[in-house]
Amino acid sequence: MSSSQDKAKSNSKRSKLELDIFYKISQAMAHQHEIPTLLNEVLDIMETELGLSRGTLALRQPDSDIFEIKASRGLTSAERKRGQYNLGEGVTGIVAKTGKPATIADISKDPNFLDRTKSRKDARVAFLCVPITHLRQVIGTISIDRPITSDDELKRDIKFLKLVADLLAESVSSIREQMEEKESLTAENRLLRQQLGDRYHPSNIIGNCGSMRQVYEHIAQVADSAATVLIRGESGTGKELVARAIQAISPRKNNAFICVNCAALPENLIESELFGHEKGAFTGAMNQRKGRFEMANGGTLFLDEIGDISPSVQVRLLRVLQEQTFERVGSDKTTTVNVRVITATSSNLEEAIRDGKFREDLYYRLNVFPIHIPSLRERRADIMMLADYFIQKYNELYNKNIKRISTAAINMMMAYHWPGNVRELENCIERAVLTCTDNVIHGYALPPSLQTSDETNTEVMSAEGASLKALLESYEREIIIDALKKHRGNATAVAKELHATQRVINYSIKLLAITPHNYK
Repeated sequence: MSSSQDKAKSNSKRSKLELDIFYKISQAMAHQHEIPTLLNEVLDIMETELGLSRGTLALRQPDSDIFEIKASRGLTSAERKRGQYNLGEGVTGIVAKTGKPATIADISKDPNFLDRTKSRKDARVAFLCVPITHLRQVIGTISIDRPITSDDELKRDIKFLKLVADLLAESVSSIREQMEEKESLTAENRLLRQQLGDRYHPSNIIGNCGSMRQVYEHIAQVADSAATVLIRGESGTGKELVARAIQAISPRKNNAFICVNCAALPENLIESELFGHEKGAFTGAMNQRKGRFEMANGGTLFLDEIGDISPSVQVRLLRVLQEQTFERVGSDKTTTVNVRVITATSSNLEEAIRDGKFREDLYYRLNVFPIHIPSLRERRADIMMLADYFIQKYNELYNKNIKRISTAAINMMMAYHWPGNVRELENCIERAVLTCTDNVIHGYALPPSLQTSDETNTEVMSAEGASLKALLESYEREIIIDALKKHRGNATAVAKELHATQRVINYSIKLLAITPHNYK
């Protein structure tokens, strides 16, 4: 057989092999959606099928001129980390800058070859590098080592690598764009979470004002410790929610959380409730009973309204906090527990200490880590966020479809002083959701206590609530405002819709101090 025939046969075999490799790479592209996995599979195919060694795939870093090795064969992780090239630096950097392939017949004789990975010690090999180009921009490079060979073989290899690069370009670009978009969204989400205080934001507490973010930070700071926490705030501010949030992110989160409302228990029963009792310890003690401390062993005990406990119970509570031991009522057997105690109060403990109603030593034991919860009037920025949350809650509970709160109702809610805090707001929204006949909460659906003179421009409320005149004018004002919004401030259209004369509508608008121009 002649040499030309041998060469033709060899070329035919090589062409068939290359087609097989392209098919396998296409299959990999169809099934792999992560760049490192895809690139490593491509290198595996080339190494297995062609025997090409030390292959590397470098990609341009987003928004930079740095190319970094993302997949390789024959390199250690340390060597791969060193494979980073600036645009125009070394052979890889020059290929990235010019967009043209490069062939180094012998790397030991070329000064441009940097061996940045330090993986070739005095090696005599050829080096081939081609750009991966998408939309006329070089987004990466493919490079391989191969034994020193003839120029014809090197040209054939570089041509093959170019075809592989062209095949990969669209797929790599698409995957990279998806990754960049995902990274961008993740970064944006992280930034927003930090801005909104979500780092310290327990899922069961609604609010984002500055004072509430401080509460979230305090929760995060104290949760991992066993320190006693004293939560202070007015009634209805959500002290139990804060206690539960501390428990939820603490090492005790999978253990018991026991609540005791000290104000709701009779003085003669509170000792038995907290510490338990033996059978026959007192009249009515028919059986032995565990107390709340035993029930909370290994977990958290939340004592609400701690300022209402009697002096005798205060003494026993102080001992438990100091020694984690106690005796059941009617027993001399000491019980040891491991309980994290969180307390709360809406009363002035400092004043109670001055009056001799609360032990000073107990106060200092409880007040290791105080958390103050602001009243709702101190966090007005959170009112509408809370209102929306409660609307959604009671929409689901009562199968309603309330979509919004009217402007007049919002004004009333923002002007009100909320003495009952978040609890009062929740009750107010629940009532409004129940009584609404359409999908909007109107001012007249709110309790009379919210019908203030500031919002209705009428006479001041009596001690019992709003006057009939105030309520009627509030209702009329809201109806007219809603109609003006609908008709973009056109009073004539409003009169027609409400089956009233233009004169009557204009008179009401003037009387109720409504400005139609605001609704255009």
